[in-house]
Amino acid sequence: MEEFNDTINLGENVVKVLKGIYDPEIPVDIYELGLIYDVMVNEENHVKILMTLTSPNCPVAESLPLEVEEKVKAIDDINGCEVEITFDPPWTKDLMSEEAKLELGML
Repeated sequence: MEEFNDTINLGENVVKVLKGIYDPEIPVDIYELGLIYDVMVNEENHVKILMTLTSPNCPVAESLPLEVEEKVKAIDDINGCEVEITFDPPWTKDLMSEEAKLELGML
């Protein structure tokens, strides 16, 4: 049970880090923007993040996933990180949190 709680705590720490990474074109973090589809932490403390970009032609398609990987790997107790980009389902504004929509004046 303790190992399960550690995995939950690590997952929460990963989300905190993701909330500190911003899309350079939109003043909202990538988590609230809805770019993160899933965060998985296994028993060996390896993290896999399934994420998308606002479009396949996103100008940060090369750098943003690397930034996510590097910042997550820097978390204490994380033993590795893999970032997988997907466009299925494609990102839409509906994936944004209420907080992000409010920040962008969409509510």
